[in-house]
Amino acid sequence: MIGALIMHFKKFRLHIILELLIIVTFLSVFFIIGRNIRDHLFPYFSTRCLEYNQKDFHRKLNDRIVDYSDEARLRGIEVCKNLSDLKERISEGKLVKVRSGRWYLVERMAYSYPYLTGDSKILLEEIARRFRIKTSQKGLKGAKFIITSMTRNLTDLKKLRRNNQNTSENSPHLYGNAFDISYKRFVAHKWLLTNCDQKFLKDALGEVIWQLREEGKCWATYERVQNCYHVVSR
Repeated sequence: MIGALIMHFKKFRLHIILELLIIVTFLSVFFIIGRNIRDHLFPYFSTRCLEYNQKDFHRKLNDRIVDYSDEARLRGIEVCKNLSDLKERISEGKLVKVRSGRWYLVERMAYSYPYLTGDSKILLEEIARRFRIKTSQKGLKGAKFIITSMTRNLTDLKKLRRNNQNTSENSPHLYGNAFDISYKRFVAHKWLLTNCDQKFLKDALGEVIWQLREEGKCWATYERVQNCYHVVSR
């Protein structure tokens, strides 16, 4: 009986020693890796709310298609009837490819194609650049938004209208200078984007687009049903 108790005590003591060794090792590594690495590591796992006063800039993005469609049409490409027409605009250099990269992600599109006019792509990259700066200043490193729609042809527009009656027959997406950015989905260098993060990212993106709108660089609309910012270069 006594021998069994002694064996049990030794096993218990060994277990405690191992736990202490693990704790000491963890603390040692924690302090050895240095403050710079810890400063990058903590935000990745942080779940605290960002200190950011939401301004609801998305509410200010209320341009109506009817008010700018004529000007957007003049600034864009000739409407493509089908995919063959679209390929012709591409071969003529009137449309350029938009690919996922450092600044943003391009979603696979069912009713549009990842092409824009040159000026529109420049606008898109400026939105991404400003968005990255703004989010990095608040600790969300590597933030990217997701583009959900770009240039359409008439055939695709008709298919889309069968499923979504809210789609305009005079959609700026036909002119190659319009794109939609989701305000619901983002990615960043973080283990988990909290609800606070999502709200911040949504309004940070809305603020960037609003600033460019005020600078006369674009028209923009906050689309509730589609969960996106609809942006048209000008």
